[in-house]
Amino acid sequence: MSVRAWSLASVVWLPVLAVLWLGTDWVSSHGLPPQHSRLVVKTDQGDRECVIHVPADYDDTKPIPLVIMLHGFGGTAGYAIRETGWSAKADRETFIIAYPEASRPDRSRPPNFRTNPQAWNDGSGRFQSAMDNIDDVGFIEELIDQLRNEYTLDAGRVYITGFSNGGSMAFRLAAELSFPVAAIAPVAGTCWVEKFKPRRTFSLCYLTGTADPLNPIQGGYPRLALGGKEQGGRAKPAVQSFLDQWIKFLDFPVVPRLDVTDNGVRKRVYGDGQEKAEILYITVDGLGHHWAGGVSQAPNLLVGMPTDKLKATDTLWDFFRSHEAVAK
Repeated sequence: MSVRAWSLASVVWLPVLAVLWLGTDWVSSHGLPPQHSRLVVKTDQGDRECVIHVPADYDDTKPIPLVIMLHGFGGTAGYAIRETGWSAKADRETFIIAYPEASRPDRSRPPNFRTNPQAWNDGSGRFQSAMDNIDDVGFIEELIDQLRNEYTLDAGRVYITGFSNGGSMAFRLAAELSFPVAAIAPVAGTCWVEKFKPRRTFSLCYLTGTADPLNPIQGGYPRLALGGKEQGGRAKPAVQSFLDQWIKFLDFPVVPRLDVTDNGVRKRVYGDGQEKAEILYITVDGLGHHWAGGVSQAPNLLVGMPTDKLKATDTLWDFFRSHEAVAK
């Protein structure tokens, strides 16, 4: 399906979602939470923005990790701050957290889920960002360079995570960024990368729910949790099928070396245990399209149920801090 056809198809479900989810958590620099600031990033396509949080105990004589959190379709940095709890985690563990803003159809107006939604050009050909050929890879590269110039970053400990469309963008960044990312952790996103030639080896943690109607684990078209017809757009591949691409790229055995389930949380670890890189695949039984353990930003009626079985932010940070960048 073409980009324009997908945009027309999206008209079917976006207004429905917006009926119960009309908030737009766009905040100016004056309305940000304490210790958060809005950063302007210069790119070849114009100025882009990012909200950053620097922990109070930051010491510029000591290199510090960087985590980049990519919000989902229609979201904002403000949504991501409230939904995930990454900023509080950054304070406890001492790392910088960055919340970049995706592009939106009308840059002159604030983002709005229904009328001016922000979206990443994740390689799927969906959304206005694809129609406008937005260079989000270039944006994130410029963002990393700017943060490296302004703060003492640990170059071997740069991590990227994201939710939904942001998770899909994390996959694309891992495949195309020139900067050596240590690990990525997409949540409830899809890998749309077709020319699979990542530049470097890195670790991957993927987390999703078994009952996510918008990111069906077996693949297919998104549906709303309340039922009804498929929502159109582009069919998504099964999760295992795109993870198999990464397993092949890293030259790992196709059978996980660890496969355990506890309280509905299944963890599969790929890799021979001798390499610094690994793949961790986590599924949460009954979880819908939510950031696990976070503050839900969408109605359960439409996206399924949240969970208290684990906190995604804690789980992903535990994964990140155990991995540093490796050269292939």
